[in-house]
Amino acid sequence: MNKAIVTLKKGEGRMLKSGGAWIFDNEIESVMGNFDDGDIVLVHDFDGYPLGRGFINRHSKIRVRMLTRNIDQEINEAFFAKRLRDAWEYRKKTVDISSCRIVFGEADFLPGMVIDKFSDVLVFQALALGIDRYKELLIRILREILQEDGIWIHGVYERSDAKEREKEGLSKVSGFFDGKFDTDVEIVENGVRYLVDVKDGQKTGFFLDQKYNRLAIQRLCKDAKVLDCFTHTGSFALNAGIAGASSVLGVDASELAIKQAEKNAELNGLSDRVRFMNRDVFALLPELEKQGEKFDMVILDPPAFTKSRSSVKNAVKGYREINLRGMKLVKDGGFLATCSCSHFMDYELFTKTIAQAARNVHVRLRQVEFRTQSPDHPILWAADESYYLKFYIFQVCREY
Repeated sequence: MNKAIVTLKKGEGRMLKSGGAWIFDNEIESVMGNFDDGDIVLVHDFDGYPLGRGFINRHSKIRVRMLTRNIDQEINEAFFAKRLRDAWEYRKKTVDISSCRIVFGEADFLPGMVIDKFSDVLVFQALALGIDRYKELLIRILREILQEDGIWIHGVYERSDAKEREKEGLSKVSGFFDGKFDTDVEIVENGVRYLVDVKDGQKTGFFLDQKYNRLAIQRLCKDAKVLDCFTHTGSFALNAGIAGASSVLGVDASELAIKQAEKNAELNGLSDRVRFMNRDVFALLPELEKQGEKFDMVILDPPAFTKSRSSVKNAVKGYREINLRGMKLVKDGGFLATCSCSHFMDYELFTKTIAQAARNVHVRLRQVEFRTQSPDHPILWAADESYYLKFYIFQVCREY
C-alpha cells in the first residue's frame, strides 16, 4: 500500500469535508513520501486527522480525486467490483437499463470514469490519470457483473477523447477496446428507435441524460406543429413525431448530426412528418419570425454555452437570446421546452435569464414542470459538478 501523505492547509478542504471528491492544488500544504502521478495517496487534514484516500496527479489543478473515506480500504479488484456492482444495482432500480449510463464519475464514487451502455455495447471515457490505469480491470469486472444478469456485451469502444484529459497530462485516445464491431448501434428509448454512432457521435454518441425529459414532451405534441432547435441526432423531434405531432422541424448546425437524424426518422417511419434542416439556429429563428411562423411547441436543447466561470456573462446573453427568439415563435397557449446543460449556468441564473427573456417579449410563462438529468446521471450533493442539466416546460401566454 502506497504511504505517501497529502496534508491540507489549515482551513482548506471545505468541499471535501462537506461530501465532495476533489482537492485542488492550492489547498495542499505538503506531500510527504514517494509517489508517481496517478498513485493512490493518503489525505490528512492540517492537524493529521485522516480524511481518506485518492488518486494524485501533479499535472492537474484537481490534485487529488478521492476514492474512499476509509483510510484502511485497499484499492484493489474487490474494491472496484463493489463500486461497479453498486452502480449497476442503482440503475436497475431507477432507470430503463436497455440503454443507460452505468458509471457517472464522482457521483458513483469512481472519479474520472464514464461508462454508457447502448444495448449490448459499452462506451467508456477515462478522464483522469488515476482511473485510466484501471480501465482494463474495470471493463472486465463490469462485463462479468452484467453477465450475471444475462447481459452479454458484444463490444466495447473507448471515447477518451475529451479535452479534460489534456488537463491531466494525458493524450486523447479513441478506438475499439477489444475487437471490432459495427459502430452504428441500434437502441430503443421511449418507443423511439435510434442508430447511435459510438465512434464519431458527440461525447459517447448519444445524450442519455435527457431520456425522461424527451418522454415528458410527448404528451404535449399530439397533433402539434413542433420546432426542435439544436436537434443533434433528432431525439426530441422523434419523440414529438412518435407522439403524433402533425409536423416537426429539427434544426442543427452539424451536417453529420442531421444526416444521422434523417436516418433515425426513416428508421421510425416518420420521414413524412419529421424533417430536418442543417442551419445555424441563431440565424434561422429571426428568419422564421419574419416569415410569420408560429409553432404549438418549441424545444430548445442547446450545447453548453459556457464551460468555465469566466465565460458565464456571454453565456447568459446566448441563453437569453435563444429563449427570447423561441418564445416569439410559440403560439398563444403553446409550449416552450428549454434547457441548459452547463454546470456553470446554475439553476438560479438560468431561471433568472428565462424570466428576463419573457419580460422582453411581453409574454407570461406558466410553468408546467421543472426537471433535471435522468437518474442514471445522479446528482451527488456537495459534488456540484454532478448537477448540470436544468429543463423547464412552460406554457406561453400572451392574451391573459
